[in-house]
Parts: sequence; structure tokens; C-alpha cells
Amino acid sequence: MTTIKRQDFVDSIADALQYISVYHPVDFIHAMAQAYEREVNPAAKNAIAQILTSSRMAAMARRPVCQDTGVAVVFLKIGMQVQWDGTQSIQAMVDSAVSRAYTDEHNPLRASVVADPAGSRKNTRDNTPAVVHMEVVEGDSVDVIVAAKGGGSENKARFAVLNPSDSVVDWVLEQLQSMGAGWCPPGILGVGIGGTPEKALLLAKESLMAPLDMPELQARGAGNRCEELRLELYDKINALGIGAQGLGGITTVLDVKVLDYPTHATSLPVAIIPNCAATRHVHFTLDGTGPVQLIPPTLEDWPEDILAAGEDAKRVDLDTVSAAETRNWKAGDTLLLSGKMLTGRDAAHKRIQDLLTRGEPLPVDFHGRVIYYVGPVDAVGDEAVGPAGPTTATRMDKFTDMMLGEQVGLIGMIGKAERGPAAVESIQQHKAVYLIATGGAAYLVSKAIKGARVVAFEDLGMEAIHEFELQDMPVTVAVDSDGNSIHTSGPAEWRVKIEKMRVA
Repeated sequence: MTTIKRQDFVDSIADALQYISVYHPVDFIHAMAQAYEREVNPAAKNAIAQILTSSRMAAMARRPVCQDTGVAVVFLKIGMQVQWDGTQSIQAMVDSAVSRAYTDEHNPLRASVVADPAGSRKNTRDNTPAVVHMEVVEGDSVDVIVAAKGGGSENKARFAVLNPSDSVVDWVLEQLQSMGAGWCPPGILGVGIGGTPEKALLLAKESLMAPLDMPELQARGAGNRCEELRLELYDKINALGIGAQGLGGITTVLDVKVLDYPTHATSLPVAIIPNCAATRHVHFTLDGTGPVQLIPPTLEDWPEDILAAGEDAKRVDLDTVSAAETRNWKAGDTLLLSGKMLTGRDAAHKRIQDLLTRGEPLPVDFHGRVIYYVGPVDAVGDEAVGPAGPTTATRMDKFTDMMLGEQVGLIGMIGKAERGPAAVESIQQHKAVYLIATGGAAYLVSKAIKGARVVAFEDLGMEAIHEFELQDMPVTVAVDSDGNSIHTSGPAEWRVKIEKMRVA
């Protein structure tokens, strides 16, 4: 019998959550570096460069790679010959570790978990409870996988029960094209097939925990049906031309993972879950000899010869920019923003809507300003703000017409991913602009923020309205004042180019 001490278990999971908040897995870094070398679309190449640069900077500073430090997910395979030195449940021990990790004073992680999800949605303040999956297996050790999954990629999960004669590949490709860029590609796609509905989703999630080995699989060839699907999906997804951040390009997925399970003769349950450019997980084993010791990657694991924000970037002073000037910006342009910028996301937009409905004054004058959809990590030391990457803009689509109208008066918005048709129409109608920052480059973005103060709705925490003082924050024009969208034109253009490359 092996005895696992409660403290060793809690310490290991808490340390693992801190570790994965700071360090990308080395196999992911290498896969991204290879994608950077292969990429031929300058906009997508620049986005990958920003992610890699930000990743290396975060590792050096020991700060989160993404402002969305995710929901804690823990997979446990507990040996039959294991006994526990403690009286708490497994869930309680894991939650104790999560609370400690997310409230660490040296590297606080953003609390994103809300209780009463269909009601008050009150933040639990320490990111508990975790999602724990347990299995009792043969052996005398505890196999542990600790992951942190951000909302942008989790929100793009898809599930269906297909007919047994239906094509899994066709369904996956259809879903990928409808998912947009909110999951922050390039990343990894997990596919679960079979079992029952909940089993298929669990298989998809668990598949994402495996090492990235697509080049090795391509070299040796498929040995079973799951590997055949991996190869086929990898090629066909990348042929869609979605590219990094949805800008168009040759790499949309770095790898595709597939797990299957026997199912009912009348069913074909299929689930997909993407892992974003903030891929975070670590695997270790506890054998009763003490807590795990996780060794950080070396700086040599990151490529050094990468360049972000090209020489053709336009510098913009937000303190003096006018609506007339923004109308000269075109979809695909790279900008470097300086000056003062407001922030606000879901909860703040709802507050603004409620104030306008009641005829009450707004706490901030938005006229002629630009708003950034962000919920930053708390600052530490001399930081103006913690990691502060963009959140998915489509969640703010229903507020767009209100925010661009006369009562509020914004001239621009910054987020990540595409906007829906109604939002694009509103942007065109009001002659405004929508810009994107690179999802997955949160630490790099935070270094462009030289000052930050809360100006409204302080009780909303990370969702309060801040005013940021910027110096050269890199963004791309995603929707210009004429309604042209890079998320529409980019993938369409690169889908054709990729087809021509393959024919040649």
C-alpha cells in the first residue's frame, strides 16, 4: 500500500496550477515555432510571433501567459493500492489547492468562476470549485493531470449525436467553419467519439492532455482508425485557411487529438473541444515519496529570432485621434496605439444599458473614445496592470449599436475574434472601427499599458471600467468603417491560396 499525504497532494496541485499559468508546455512552444517558420501570411505570422514573444516574457517574469487563467480541471487515476493520510474528500483537497494557487500574492491568478450560473452568477473569488474527473485503476500511485481551460476555447465546444452512417470528418469541418476565431487559433482540437453524450465530451477534453506529436504521426503513418482521422482532420482543417487569430493562413490547428469508446449500435456521439493559444496542462505522478517537483523549461526552448508588429505599423495617438482619421484605416492595417483608452466587457455593458434605460447619467464620457474588451489579472509589484489580453468580442455584439450611438458615442472597439453580421452593419453605419489584439499575447499587451485606474463600476472587479495609459499597443484593424472584415476576407483568400499551393 502507498500512502499519499494530504499536504503533498494539495501542494502538488497548487504548484502545478501556478506552473501552468506561467509556462507553456515545451511541445506547444516548439509546435508554435514550427508554425511561425511555415506561415506565409504576414498578418498570421505576426500574430504567432506575438504569442511566442509574450510566452517567453511571461516565463521570464513568472506571470500568467493569458489574463483568462481558466477553470481548473484535474484528471486523477487513483491506484487501488493507494490510501490517503487525511479525512477530506478528493474534491475538497483539490479545491484547497485551487484556492491557494489562485490567491497567491506573488502571482495572483484571475478568479473567473461564478456560482449560481443561471441566477446571480456571483464570483467565488478564488476560482473554486475545480472540475475533477476521477478513475480508480490498478496500481499503487496517483496519476495527475492538471489543466486550466479558458472561456474563449471552452465556449466553442460542440456536441452532436450523428447517425451511424454520417461522416465525422464532415461534421467536424462544418463546426470548425462556424466556430470563428474566438478560441484563439492556432491551437489543438480534441475530438471524442462514441460512448454516451457525456462520455464523448469527456473523451474530447481528455484527448487534449496528450503530447503534441503530429509530425511524428505524419512520418510513421496511421496505425488505427483514430490516427487516420487525426491525419485527415489535420490536413482538411488547415486547408480551410482560417489561420492564426482567424486572419487567414496555413496553420489553424497544430495537432488534432482523437479518442473513441464503444457506443450503442444506433448512435454516433461526437464532441469537439479546442485548446487555444494559451494551452496549459501538466502531467505528473504521486507515489508517496513527497510532493511533485516541476522543472521549468529553459529560455532556449523559445525561439529568439522572431519579429512582431511590422515596420509598416501606423502609430496612433488615442488622445487626439478623430473619427475622420479612423475612416482612413483599412481592414488588415497594423496599428500601434498610445494614449488613454477605456475598458469594459459584458457586465459593464449591461450596467451602461440599464443606466440608459432608466435615463440616468453614465459615469464616464465615452464620446470619441475607444473601448478595450478586457478583464485583466491583478497587478503585482510595479506593474500598472497584470496580463491583459482581449476577450471574445462577439459577446458584446448585442451592445454594439448602443455603444456606437449618440448617447454613448464610441468611435472604436478592441477585442479578439470576428464580429457578427449585425455588429458589422452597425460599425459600418456609424463609421466606427473594430480592432483586434492578439489572443494569447496577454503579457506582451500588458507591457504596453503604462498606467491604469478604475473609473467606474469598481464592484465588478476585473470587469470594472478602467482607463489605461498606453504606449505602442499592437492591434490589427479587423472591421473598417466601410464594413470590410479581415475575418471574412482573410480565410477566404487563404483558402484559395492553399488550394493552389497543393495543386502546384
